[in-house]
Amino acid sequence: MAYAREYVTFVEKVRTAEEATVPGSTELAEAVATYLYKLMAYKDEYEVARLVLDETFDASIWHEFGPDAAYRVKLHPPLLRAMGLKRKISFGAKARPMFRLLYAARRLRGSRLDVFGYHPVRRMERELVVQYRREVEELLPRLSPLTLAAAAKIASLPDMVRGYEQIKVQNLHRYREELTRLRDEFGESHRLDRLDTTASGSPDR
Repeated sequence: MAYAREYVTFVEKVRTAEEATVPGSTELAEAVATYLYKLMAYKDEYEVARLVLDETFDASIWHEFGPDAAYRVKLHPPLLRAMGLKRKISFGAKARPMFRLLYAARRLRGSRLDVFGYHPVRRMERELVVQYRREVEELLPRLSPLTLAAAAKIASLPDMVRGYEQIKVQNLHRYREELTRLRDEFGESHRLDRLDTTASGSPDR
């Protein structure tokens, strides 16, 4: 619940700032709502367990193939991969108690007892949330009708960070390169906005 409140509080902060500077606009707030959620809801081991245990998942299988249908989930856990496992492991109905235990352990996420959290990709995912929020917060004081479009582009950049493990790491490099370019675009828009404001406030000669 605290994690969800943290998300809602931040989105509301952006919405309030946007309304104050660009009345009637929700472009930036909607981008932040979408992509902050994407970053905060990354698919770690606890989230995978939740998805596997989701009753609607079972219902969709049975609806499609009948109540006697059985299925197996194939996973390639990063921790085991780091230990040398080269292939995916199949998990059937007998593995559900393990997934229940794993899901119950989600409260350890991000703590020192989170054994999965020490994996480099998991650390990267957590750090990206912090970096994204800091990036958005730095935009808010300079938000204006002229800088809004560039700000929304920056807020939408996490859409580039797709895939799993190494693919995600590679996409993160592309994300950072594009972020640098968009920061420059936002800075130029802000500079033009200040020049226009100064010119508008100058006395007639």
